[in-house]
Amino acid sequence: MSRPLVRVLITEDSAVDAGLELRELKRAGLAVQERVADSERSFIAALREFAPDVILSDFSMPGFDGMAALALAREHAPETPFIFVSGTIGEEYAIRALRNGATDYVLKSNLVRLPAAVERAMADSAQRRRLARLSRIRDLLGTLSSELMRARDRDLVYDAFCRTAVSRGGFVVARVVEIDAAGRGHVAATTEADATLFTSIVDDYNRDPATAASLLAVALRSGDTVVSNDLAADRRVPNREALTREGNYALALMPIAVEGRTVAVAVLRAREPGFFDQEELVLLAEMVSNMAFALELVAKQDQIAYLALYDVLTGLPNRTLFHERLTHSIDAARRAGNETLALALIDLERFKAINDTLGRQVGDEVLKAVAQRLREAAGDVNRVARLGSNLYGLVFHDVRGAEEVGRRLEAAAARFFGEPFRVGAHEARLAAKVGIALYPGDGADADALVRNAEAALKRAKETGERYVFYAPTINARVAEQVELEHLLRKAVENGEIFFHFQPKFDLVTRRVSGVEALARWNGADGKPVSPAKFVPVLEETGLILEASRQAFRAAAAAHRRWRAGGKGAPRVAVNVSALLLRRRSFVEDVCEALGGSAEDGGGVDLEITESLLMSDVDESIRKLRALRAMGMRVALDDFGTGYSSLAYLSRLPLDALKIDRAFVKGMTESPDDTSIVATIITLAQALKLKVVAEGVETEPQAQLLRLLRCDEAQGFLFSRPLAAEGVEALL
Repeated sequence: MSRPLVRVLITEDSAVDAGLELRELKRAGLAVQERVADSERSFIAALREFAPDVILSDFSMPGFDGMAALALAREHAPETPFIFVSGTIGEEYAIRALRNGATDYVLKSNLVRLPAAVERAMADSAQRRRLARLSRIRDLLGTLSSELMRARDRDLVYDAFCRTAVSRGGFVVARVVEIDAAGRGHVAATTEADATLFTSIVDDYNRDPATAASLLAVALRSGDTVVSNDLAADRRVPNREALTREGNYALALMPIAVEGRTVAVAVLRAREPGFFDQEELVLLAEMVSNMAFALELVAKQDQIAYLALYDVLTGLPNRTLFHERLTHSIDAARRAGNETLALALIDLERFKAINDTLGRQVGDEVLKAVAQRLREAAGDVNRVARLGSNLYGLVFHDVRGAEEVGRRLEAAAARFFGEPFRVGAHEARLAAKVGIALYPGDGADADALVRNAEAALKRAKETGERYVFYAPTINARVAEQVELEHLLRKAVENGEIFFHFQPKFDLVTRRVSGVEALARWNGADGKPVSPAKFVPVLEETGLILEASRQAFRAAAAAHRRWRAGGKGAPRVAVNVSALLLRRRSFVEDVCEALGGSAEDGGGVDLEITESLLMSDVDESIRKLRALRAMGMRVALDDFGTGYSSLAYLSRLPLDALKIDRAFVKGMTESPDDTSIVATIITLAQALKLKVVAEGVETEPQAQLLRLLRCDEAQGFLFSRPLAAEGVEALL
């Protein structure tokens, strides 16, 4: 068996003496690699680059003193043995040299002693290094144990291990690979600036844990510590060339198990090969045991914290956590200044009957199913909670008012309780009572809001109402609104919305020049409901989409009827909803509603308000141009009440401007209104647009508009909105 190579640094000004020293070492059977330095500069460079195992130095040299070399060696390589080899050293100087850190001295007249002195010095140095390394490991254990006792989560445990292993344990790299419940690993902590190479090893393991060949995979499959004390020569390492490109080293991978499952692997990289001996591994095993204990404590603390804040059955926040998050929501709403929150307490009805008839286990599964539906509806688990046996809490953020809350609850009720809850072979249908309190009106803090929502829930149970607001005045208003929405939804679905048509007249000829389609609806009592009351509800509920389609169909049908009657059929304008215009499929929706009446746009035109166009000008222009290309005309409705940039206005594909009735109403009494109307007419003419005045109710208004060269007018002076038959008679 060959002896290990010994790197020898010789500090000598005589090449002959250096040669004699090397000869004696080789004659003794030592495998030697030498380097000679004869100046301070070359000596320091050799310490850093050559990293000698032993230093042999002359005591007295012309340009570089041996004691100076010793001082430099103790500063830059304190663990490296330093032996004086000199022909002039006396007893006094020898004692001084030993006191200053020299290992031994040999006289040049007795070089036969040199090999033994070198071997003895190296053995002593190795022993000191081993003891120092074990001392560092013990220091690491003590420091890490103290750190682990303060760690309150897994990340802190992993970070403490990595940081302390490098700073106190003398390791070059420390990392932790965490293993999730599915057995997949990821680098949870590392001291590396770039962990790409090791991350690829983890990814390789994740792809196929059963066949991955890395040391990490071996450690994970066996559950035992895996050590490679010579990574460059370890045939178990498939990518060892890449791993040791910057130098060979030793590696230890130590699985960490908590309650029988490997939860992580601690990885330590030493500076040089052969680092991990048996005594050191025993101490490292104690370190891993301490980490496992710390992780077990963290897991128990997490479980305790979870039980304190979450409902075990459903996984939803409990009353404590919900109250805390409700407080945060109220604080955020208060800072926003004008945000309204709604707290709904939802109590399941007749739930006890499910437990009594189907059993507690089925009841628990139903409670979990309700929690899941609530979580999906809330979109955020922070907004929902289980507050009691069959009591849940739900927070609505940034609501515009009680009516919107009622609408959301109606939609939620249909989604929650419209379908039965199926548990195995059993099917359960549920209903609920709901109490609602609004911030800030019903309470300025979480306690007040919860208390008042509970009071509202109590009233709901007493009165039999499905949901009750804390403020009685709100209940009546919301009940009316919800009932209106319910009836309106049925009306749209059943085609009960119908349309009247208000004519537009040419102000010069006083002949019908067009009509505007206006939605009409008779309530449950058969009496007409004001459009000002039901049209906003159509917008808020989204029912306006279907109502708009019906309007386009009715307009096209009326135009066909009048044209077939040979009466000179006027074009029919339809007001476009914001929801409809903003749909990507707006053009296709209109074409489909017209039923393929592509010729001249089917006799149908569009009326758009300024605010609709300003939200996305470029997209609006694209859509309107597509419909104009089909023969439809476009009017800008209620002009002057919104905001229109003249630069945008000139780009819009428009045919007409409609002056809002608010200006027309006061124009005969107010010079300011007259000036506004005149300005709008002048602007429209400059843009080559037709001008239509709305709300004309008196002859003086009509005469003044004609003098100002307004083109058309509509209003009660000329005609109220008429059924299609009435328009036909008027024609």
